[in-house]
Amino acid sequence: MSIAAETRGLRPFPVPASRSAALFRWNAVLSALHFVQFVAILALSFARNPIVTSPVLSTYLRFDEATRTLVTAQRHIWDLPIGPAVALFFLISSLAHFTVAFPARRWYEAHLARGQNPARWIEYAFSSSLMIVVIAALSGVQDAGAMIGIFGVNAAMILFGWSMELANEGRERVQWHHYLFGCIAGIVPWFVIGAALVTSATQPGAAAIPAFVIAIFVSLFIAFNVFAINMVLQYGKVGRWRDYLYGERAYMLFSLLAKTLLAWQVFFGTLRP
Repeated sequence: MSIAAETRGLRPFPVPASRSAALFRWNAVLSALHFVQFVAILALSFARNPIVTSPVLSTYLRFDEATRTLVTAQRHIWDLPIGPAVALFFLISSLAHFTVAFPARRWYEAHLARGQNPARWIEYAFSSSLMIVVIAALSGVQDAGAMIGIFGVNAAMILFGWSMELANEGRERVQWHHYLFGCIAGIVPWFVIGAALVTSATQPGAAAIPAFVIAIFVSLFIAFNVFAINMVLQYGKVGRWRDYLYGERAYMLFSLLAKTLLAWQVFFGTLRP
C-alpha cells in the first residue's frame, strides 16, 4: 500500500479492477450525458431568433474638453451569447470525462490511488468559471474587467483544491491552509454578483429582478458550496468519505447536477423559443 493510501485510508495502488471498471462506466456515461445536454442547449439557443446575448462593456476614463475633467466612458466590446456559453461548459465536462475514461485512464486512476485528481481541477477551472461568468452576466454584470476578474478568481479557487490534494499526499495531519485560501477566493465572485443584484433592486424606477435570476443565484451558490463540503468530508474521513473514490463519485454527481441546474434554469428563463 502506498504511503498516501495508508495515511488516507485509500484502496491499495493501483485501483482494484472492479473499482476501475466502475469508474470507467461512470466517466463514459457522464461524458455522454454532458454531451447530449451540450447538443440540446446549443440547438435550443439557436432556435430562438434573435439569440439571447448579454453585452460586454469596457469602462475607461476620457478627457472631457468642455469640463476639462476626466469622465467615465464605456465602449461596447462584444455580446456574450448566453446559450452557447451554457452549452460550452457541458462540452468541456464531456471532453474531460471522455479523456479520463479512455486515453488518460491509467494516468487518472494512478492519481486517484494517491488521493488526487488533477483532471477534475483542470476541468472545473474552466467549466465552473464559465458558469459563474454566465451567472454574473444574467445578474447584470457587464464590465469586461469584472468578468475577467470573476473568471480568474473562481479558477484560482478551483486550483487551490488541486494544491490541497498535492499538499496533503502522505500527511497524517491535514493541512487546511489551501482549502481556506480557496474559500476566501471563491466567495469574491458571489459578493460581486450579489452587489449587482442589490444595486439593481434598489435603483429607483428599476424593473424587478426576474425570479429565475434570483433562483439561479441562490441554487448555484448552494451547489457550489456542496463541493467544498464534499472536500471537508473527504479530509475529515467522515463515514463513507474515508474512501477517496466515494468522494470522487460525489464530485461527479455534483458537477452534473450543478451544470444541469444552471442550464435548464437559464433555458426556461431566457432561451425558451
